[in-house]
Amino acid sequence: VQFVESGGGLVQPGGSLRLSCVASGFTFTSYRMSWYRQAPGKGRELVATITRYGVDIDYLDSVKGRFTISRANAKNTVYLQANSLKPEDTAVYYCNTDSPTFPWGQGTQVTVSS
Repeated sequence: VQFVESGGGLVQPGGSLRLSCVASGFTFTSYRMSWYRQAPGKGRELVATITRYGVDIDYLDSVKGRFTISRANAKNTVYLQANSLKPEDTAVYYCNTDSPTFPWGQGTQVTVSS
């Protein structure tokens, strides 16, 4: 099993990023998928979850209205569109199943700073 996250970077407050996560080694459509993040000195928190075929979606309250999770099952990929970014969104972002079930990938760093 492998998760490869990408798309992070340094952006100014109010900016946007689109994160991608390519999954391999398991049946992608059998699992709800989630994005998590871990800020410096803090624990990992659940940011967003999407069901197997995208029918239901849940978000952390602090990102509602700004972040959008989606998935492309044909590509074994889950996305996170992050808009109106704030300095408090700075973290390493990871994807995994909603449990989470599998070992973590390397994550992608998102830094929001002027």
